[in-house]
Amino acid sequence: MIPKLGKMQRVDVRSAWPNEASHFTPWLASDEGIELLQEALGMELEVEATEKFVGPFKADILAKRTDTTDDHWVLIENQLERTDHRHLGQLLTYAAGLNAVTIIWIADSFAEEHRAALDWLNDVTGDNVEFFGLEVELWQIAGSPPAPMFNVVAEPNDWSRTVQQSAKSQVSDLKGQQQKFWEGLRSRLIVKKSVVRPQKAHPQHWANFALGRAGTSLNACINSQKNTVWIEFAFYGPPGKVWYNEVEAQKVAIEAAFGEPLDWQRMEGKKQSRVALHRPNSDFDNEQDWPNQYQWLIEKLELFHQVFQPVAKSLSSGAGFEAPSVTDEPQVD
Repeated sequence: MIPKLGKMQRVDVRSAWPNEASHFTPWLASDEGIELLQEALGMELEVEATEKFVGPFKADILAKRTDTTDDHWVLIENQLERTDHRHLGQLLTYAAGLNAVTIIWIADSFAEEHRAALDWLNDVTGDNVEFFGLEVELWQIAGSPPAPMFNVVAEPNDWSRTVQQSAKSQVSDLKGQQQKFWEGLRSRLIVKKSVVRPQKAHPQHWANFALGRAGTSLNACINSQKNTVWIEFAFYGPPGKVWYNEVEAQKVAIEAAFGEPLDWQRMEGKKQSRVALHRPNSDFDNEQDWPNQYQWLIEKLELFHQVFQPVAKSLSSGAGFEAPSVTDEPQVD
């Protein structure tokens, strides 16, 4: 029997997003939109802000790459129409004002001259600046809800090959073991459908989890030399010490929620402050003990998320505070 198949039809993007600022940008900044964008580009992104001023212009979305070790900003400019010179000029202004940045230009369609301009910019700019052009499409089958799709029409030179080589690159034994450890934790969080959403695993001594507030994060960390794992709620940048004081003022209630004392570290002279909980006697080299370490990490990550997410969202704005230009990695104990 021949199966009955539907016919795909492309529909106008305005049918789903009538207004760029009110409809498309909020959707793209949502978990659904960012996940689709990540899949198209092969990078991990975390949204920091929408409608963010960068110099005299306002970027539609300001995000951060979480699959790099540096503090790499991503500026996303949307255009639910054919590309124009005005938006290209804004992209150049963004690139000129930032040292390390990825520029993503999303449009309904790309004029050939603008596609060529992005290719030329990727040729002449240094490695610290990357330009991507993506066309957004909506497709429908027999009256089904429209499905969005991104098509990459411009990208840095050898980007696809670099991503593939990076995925295949060999790392040291310790780095390989770290990545394997975080991959195991990530898979367990996904299977459990945990409220703690895991990022891509990386060969490093920590894993980050978003709390929905720029300048803060929930981290899981390992120290193979001291045989310890720990969870920490960390704050970074100029308002970090102010935020630490605000959180410490709630110490009694917070520790009551945990049922045990926490390690409060203001970390004078550093950009980072944190509140941590340690699990000693955790032999990182003993893979047979990893399931026990995973069980503890997941239990405490979910508790930290439950307690500290509302705390993070209630922190003061900080006078004149902007998102930090440099973010410390979690400090090794």
